[in-house]
Amino acid sequence: MKYFGTDGFRGAANETLNVEQAFKIGRYVGWHYGLEKGKKARIVIGKDTRRSSYMFESALVAGLVASGADVYMLHVIPTPGVCYEVLDGQFDCGIMITASHNPFSDNGIKLVNSEGFKMDEDVLCQVEDYIDDKFEIPLATGDEIGCTIDYMQGRNRYIAHLVASANFSLQGVKVGLDCANGAASSVAKPVFDALGADVRIINAAPDGFNINVNCGSTHIENLQRLVVEQSLDVGFAYDGDADRCLAVDENGHVIDGDLILYICGRYLNKHGRLTAATVVPTIMSNFGFLKALELAKINYITTDVGDKNVYAKMREKSLSLGGEQSGHIIFGDIEKTGDGIMTSLRVMEAMRAEKETLSELARPVTLFPQALINVEVVEKDATLQNADVKAAIVQAEKDLGENGRLLVRASGTEPLLRVMVEAEKKEDAKRIAQSVAVAIEKVAG
Repeated sequence: MKYFGTDGFRGAANETLNVEQAFKIGRYVGWHYGLEKGKKARIVIGKDTRRSSYMFESALVAGLVASGADVYMLHVIPTPGVCYEVLDGQFDCGIMITASHNPFSDNGIKLVNSEGFKMDEDVLCQVEDYIDDKFEIPLATGDEIGCTIDYMQGRNRYIAHLVASANFSLQGVKVGLDCANGAASSVAKPVFDALGADVRIINAAPDGFNINVNCGSTHIENLQRLVVEQSLDVGFAYDGDADRCLAVDENGHVIDGDLILYICGRYLNKHGRLTAATVVPTIMSNFGFLKALELAKINYITTDVGDKNVYAKMREKSLSLGGEQSGHIIFGDIEKTGDGIMTSLRVMEAMRAEKETLSELARPVTLFPQALINVEVVEKDATLQNADVKAAIVQAEKDLGENGRLLVRASGTEPLLRVMVEAEKKEDAKRIAQSVAVAIEKVAG
């Protein structure tokens, strides 16, 4: 794919991704789901809180309406809220404007199909060809021109859906929430309030520029401090579009996506709700987590990185739980994409049902120290095929032996190669990761 990566069309606003491209995306999608099929398309659209989201929203809506689609505007809402509304409102497709955990200067466009899942690749290929002027499509005229509908009730229905998914009370539970000054800012607290929790919220005052800035799941130290200083029972941190969640236990320790998968997987398996006693992590999951699953008699099938790949495997095997170390967790019995707020509710369910603290639930897992280095490169595939880089990888694997593992992979959304090493000792993981990163840097210049 030329523009769309594993998580949509993403890049620096009006540089890598510009309003003209957004307009064309709207034009094609509106036409494809409407006039091409001889009907009026119904499309729902949401956005996160970064300044450029309003610009891209206007461009997309103009293109959609010009192609004859009726556009239902959710305004600021988490990405999973768009996915939920596509299904709940029986829309032809959905669009989310977000760059997730990236800085405010970036943005992105995610397309969601009628099943509430990421758009089919054949449609994305056609969108890319239209952006590149490889064919033309007609404009809507007369009464075929579309309209916009303010669809705030869709956001309210999404909040009600989250509340209804919890069959427990949080009365007396002290919960900290870090909303990353993003899309969770107006959604997470009402959900926990409705369940009776004593909520302490931080980073829920978006100004268009502060999304993900020293906050949220990528800067969880603020939440750790809040939990400890205010003696909270648990804390949850979301990213900019709230499709991922990391937790903090009562002692201020981070509970990452691997630990959340373990806690929820073990709980669901105990109660006969984990299909085939199997979870779907990615190749980035910690070696210690995988060993803990084996001890708990839980099977696992690993996939490449990306919640799209996780859900594809879950769908192929009819499995009910999967996710990523970064906090994208998918509960396949109720959703088809990661939902940070839903994840935090499922963690609370396990804590309440098992009558254990979060640290107690995570205790059986001993994570291996992990070193992750991102190296910026222009030609990802060519760099990976370089003889010197291959030699460095072989030597690193020899150094690790059977007491760790090495993974070198290309980012699906950024011009980066990611070097990940796990070893029994942290200093060994860092040293070996650095040796491979240096080899890549020499080749990449």
